Amino acid sequence: MMRKSRMVAITATAISLALGATACGGSNSANGKPVKGGTLTILEKADFDHLDPQRAYTTEADSTDELLVRSLTNWDVSGSSPKLVGDLATNTGTPSDNDQVWTFHLRQGVKWQDGSEVTSQDVKYGVERVFSPDINGGPPYASQWLVGGSTYKGPYKGQSLDSIQTPDKYTIVFHLNQPVADFNEATAMPTWAAVPKAHDTASTYDHHVWSDGPYELKSYVPNKEAVLVRNPNWSASTDPLRQQNVNEVDLKMGMDEGAIDQLLKSDSGDAQTSMQQWPISGSDLSGVLNDPTLKDRIVSSKAPGINYMAINTTRVKDIRVRQAIEYAINKQTVRGAFGGSGYGDYASTMLNPGMGGYQPFNLYSTNPAGDLTKAKALMKQAGNPKMTLSLTVENTTTQEHFGDAVKNALSQIGITVNVTPIDAGSYFSTIQNTKNQYDMSWVDWIADWPNASTVLPVLFDGRQIAKLPQANQDVSYLNDPKIEAALDAASKMSDINQRNAAYGALDKEIMQQANVVPLMYMNFPEMFGSKVGGLKQDPILGEPNLMKVFIKS
Repeated sequence: MMRKSRMVAITATAISLALGATACGGSNSANGKPVKGGTLTILEKADFDHLDPQRAYTTEADSTDELLVRSLTNWDVSGSSPKLVGDLATNTGTPSDNDQVWTFHLRQGVKWQDGSEVTSQDVKYGVERVFSPDINGGPPYASQWLVGGSTYKGPYKGQSLDSIQTPDKYTIVFHLNQPVADFNEATAMPTWAAVPKAHDTASTYDHHVWSDGPYELKSYVPNKEAVLVRNPNWSASTDPLRQQNVNEVDLKMGMDEGAIDQLLKSDSGDAQTSMQQWPISGSDLSGVLNDPTLKDRIVSSKAPGINYMAINTTRVKDIRVRQAIEYAINKQTVRGAFGGSGYGDYASTMLNPGMGGYQPFNLYSTNPAGDLTKAKALMKQAGNPKMTLSLTVENTTTQEHFGDAVKNALSQIGITVNVTPIDAGSYFSTIQNTKNQYDMSWVDWIADWPNASTVLPVLFDGRQIAKLPQANQDVSYLNDPKIEAALDAASKMSDINQRNAAYGALDKEIMQQANVVPLMYMNFPEMFGSKVGGLKQDPILGEPNLMKVFIKS
């Protein structure tokens, strides 16, 4: 899944007025005994691409959805390491038939916001929505794994998917077309949340999400504000993961990234009860991390993610040119744009250190500043073409500085770069549309769960280019039947060590195509006000976990 960031011209003063600034005060601790009441304000740089659970595929949306909807399984992050547990389901599911059939039993007594009971039919209907052409943008796993998914077109014309069975109102069974040993980790994503058919508004469900979580959606003004209030029919006795501490969650959207940082640093007035969901901006990051007065008001997650630049192989066809780009990029100046070493370590692979399958290797420059001599030699072999390439970035100061770093580096090997900033609210839907005409794109990716199967198959299976023309994650347009066959073979391996070794070898094979430039293995430091308590580091999402947040009295 992806992160995103955005800047629009709203000043710190305007944000202060929006929050209603008052006096300073409060404790510098995220811990303490939960307190009931108050309003949590989340300062957002952009609207969500989607809040509809079947379409949500950014960490900000997934984190917010955890307050509104419940997935079959989820991650308990209260301990020293994440633990997969049952959420809407009573446990993490029961596999059978060589991991091709998965059965889940729902908790009884879980209620929708109108007081009606959540049933297995609601879960079935929710997952079936994924297959509708009108519900695009979410994870691909349901359509890849469920029997009959390749031809099913969703529930809106009355059709049902037979591979999802509901033998009774509390039992749901999924029949897969291949063994998937970690299927119950996929079901921790909101894709597998229930949706009541009577309240489904199809493509506009983003703004009308129906709740079976502790909060319900009171109002949603796109690109401006979303307000969540307590769901009166939520019960703590049926929900082992969440608490319902604050009265209201107010998400204010479209705010300047630097102004948000400055406001949270000041800890003035209602900023004390506010937080951010996007990382601290590149221009502020080093100063914030080196300020000892702020260390108790930062949640920093070492995300299982990669910041990279995709090269469109259908437009930049000469592999020698792509290899030259690999050598020419100066990762020191690129990382500087994102805030320096606090943002993350230099990357040379698409799999992260610590992830199953990761193998340390570097096929290109071992110097993070690049190797212009090698880059120029490759361009000479390619005939020294005088090229002009387009590069997409989000319209933030941080990303525009990244664009400048790429532009300067490639100018030294005879490539002119035109940087195209795109509004963050539509950035990923733009670059994932196969009709886009861009040569290079900034991208980031966080593993959907800590497994290589949620990185390489999602980002480099060229078959999705035709299958998902409006939600294609293969932004480098790599379409290699040999790699796709190897991805298929790895996904079916039941021995985890064998599978990890296969993915590690594939990582190197993909990098030999020079279709992506890995930049950084990401960290996500985010600030919160002194009266915000109960936040936990979430290493799965790379977000502050909101499930037990409270406002200190």
